[in-house]
Amino acid sequence: MTLYKKAGVILGLLFGISACAQLEAPSVEADDFVRVDGTRFVLEGEPYYFVGTNFWYGAYLGSPGPEGDRERLLKELDTLKASGITNLRVLAASESSELMRAVQPALIREPGEYNDNLLEGLDFLLAAMGKRDMKAVLYLNNFWQWSGGMSQYVAWFTGEEVLDPDKTGEWNAFMENSARFYRMEEAQALYRDVIETIITRRNSVTGQYYYEDPTVMSWQLANEPRPGSDEHGRPYFQDFKQWVHETARYIDSLAPHQLVSTGNEGAMGTLRDEDLYIIAHASPYVDYLTFHMWLKNWSWFDIHNPEETYDSAIEKAQAYMNRHIDIANKMNKPTVLSEFGAERDEGAFEPGTPTTYRDRIYREVFDLVYERAAEGDAIAGTNFWTWGGLGRAGQEDFMWAQGDDFTGDPPQEHQGLNSVFDADDSTMKIIRKHAEKMHQLSNH
Repeated sequence: MTLYKKAGVILGLLFGISACAQLEAPSVEADDFVRVDGTRFVLEGEPYYFVGTNFWYGAYLGSPGPEGDRERLLKELDTLKASGITNLRVLAASESSELMRAVQPALIREPGEYNDNLLEGLDFLLAAMGKRDMKAVLYLNNFWQWSGGMSQYVAWFTGEEVLDPDKTGEWNAFMENSARFYRMEEAQALYRDVIETIITRRNSVTGQYYYEDPTVMSWQLANEPRPGSDEHGRPYFQDFKQWVHETARYIDSLAPHQLVSTGNEGAMGTLRDEDLYIIAHASPYVDYLTFHMWLKNWSWFDIHNPEETYDSAIEKAQAYMNRHIDIANKMNKPTVLSEFGAERDEGAFEPGTPTTYRDRIYREVFDLVYERAAEGDAIAGTNFWTWGGLGRAGQEDFMWAQGDDFTGDPPQEHQGLNSVFDADDSTMKIIRKHAEKMHQLSNH
């Protein structure tokens, strides 16, 4: 640990002890944590299946600072819980950056300096989720640019100007630059300091250390970590594999009661190679697998040409899902479809506009997940992308600006692109019905 970080951790712990001296942390048992038993999750001695969503901005809403809206946060959690959505995938670390579309403010202002408002926001979020028997999956970095992420680590320790794909349009170059993160000792040292700071934090609301909180189901290494671009990423694969194993082992040493996952997209995020995906996730410290599925981003489905592309897109989606469930069966680990999403009809962004094709895609995905889970296969749940809830776009061009509502779509995308809003009645009906079926699997 670096000297500046040692001092910061000591001061942080002293502050936490002082601020929480009157709090008595709740007692917990081993069964309170989600555990892995072969290809299943287990909670309190019963199988744990879930319907979840991506709620990356949860700590932002929980902040006592100007970016926060705790009243909205509590309303969102109540709506989600009432709809059967009980598992939230949340951004736990963001990096201050000159990237054009990176969210501001960030949790890490600069190496060694943290935003207390966002840490307290994460405290508040976890405390509120715990009261509602919800589980959190917290990711600790980002391969992509919208929260600073690995590219910002590279900029910090090379002194080079941050490579911004939203300005250059050069996505392959951006991915190669991000992959340099795995090889940089200084970046890895800071990354571990961030991990330690968050996992060993004492919650200012509950008095409970994060590593003792059963609300936290899993720590994810990052959002969609990749070895690099599909064209030029293979030279980084061994570094990527080693990074997965060593980081997962480090997190396990800090939080042995909680699970570790990578946040990876599956074969499509591992140089489009299933064998490399398996190799990268073979570490015994990776407790379960993840995969994502993006019909639009992978050019499978075109919302502006829906009838001509829908059937083939669903066929590809089902094949991709089945292959990853089969891989999890063979590896004897549970798996989670932790991102999937779809646009509104005709590419609209406004809440309440038709979602005919999105609803069809959600039904297809949920049906396959339930059928495979009911057969005893390794699929345990989903986190759809993404929850917009009460949020609304603040700009005429639907792009996010600091001070606007968070809608679930990250700042580099149009707000409303993939968000499920509270006004999307037909989509919510499908989600609630699926949640009932998945919860029945848990009860039996």
